[in-house]
Amino acid sequence: MYNFNDRIVFVTGASSGIGRSCAVAFARGGAHLILAARRMERVETLASELIAEYGIRALPLRMDVTDRSAVFEAVDSLSSEWNEVDVLINNAGKALGVSKSYETSIEHLEGMLETNIKGLIHVTSAVTPAMVERNRGHIINIGSAAGHWVYPGGTVYCASKHAVRALNEGLKMDLHGTNVRVSSVDPGLVETEFSIVRFDGDSERADTVYAGMTPLTPDDVADAVLWCASRPPHVNISEVLMMCTDQSHATMVHRQ
Repeated sequence: MYNFNDRIVFVTGASSGIGRSCAVAFARGGAHLILAARRMERVETLASELIAEYGIRALPLRMDVTDRSAVFEAVDSLSSEWNEVDVLINNAGKALGVSKSYETSIEHLEGMLETNIKGLIHVTSAVTPAMVERNRGHIINIGSAAGHWVYPGGTVYCASKHAVRALNEGLKMDLHGTNVRVSSVDPGLVETEFSIVRFDGDSERADTVYAGMTPLTPDDVADAVLWCASRPPHVNISEVLMMCTDQSHATMVHRQ
């Protein structure tokens, strides 16, 4: 259905969840992949699997998006085989804890703001200038329904995702007059490692988030990302807000 033959797709947070599903979806469409994540062993394994199954090229890249200098060094070090990125998927992000905003620990506060906001800016700033120079490319940010609504226990996380939404809108304005496209895919409840990370590894507590309902899967979100990237060059999908049928608002979830 989708043909991305020989296009270079750069995915952050590619080691699991939505990032991993995006990598698989684009590999299936023939794209070559830069797989960036902190967990190098995971992206190395994923790269090997995608190369074997789809015959594409894949480059595992150790990257902590919160380290600006390391991000720029990694992007600057890409060989001519890899440095013409067609699609950047800013997927790396996290939620930590459910404390009130004024009780959020400094570790959780910095973890969310550094990754969700500054990390996205770091990678975008490193990759975008070359897109502008070539006058083509597509930046797809993985936002969240939390960027549209605020809910109790998620004040800081929601603030960070509202910032992603603003960055997405502003970046399109910054790129006005170029052929570089900017999109945001904003999912509601998706069953990934997200809640396990949020609850500091408490898998039982994480399971309650999805109990009695059918959440989105990472593949559902990857399909939306793929759809955005596959539109004709004159079409820019600015924003996709998607939720499972059982969810109608941030805290309005139907459970059996």
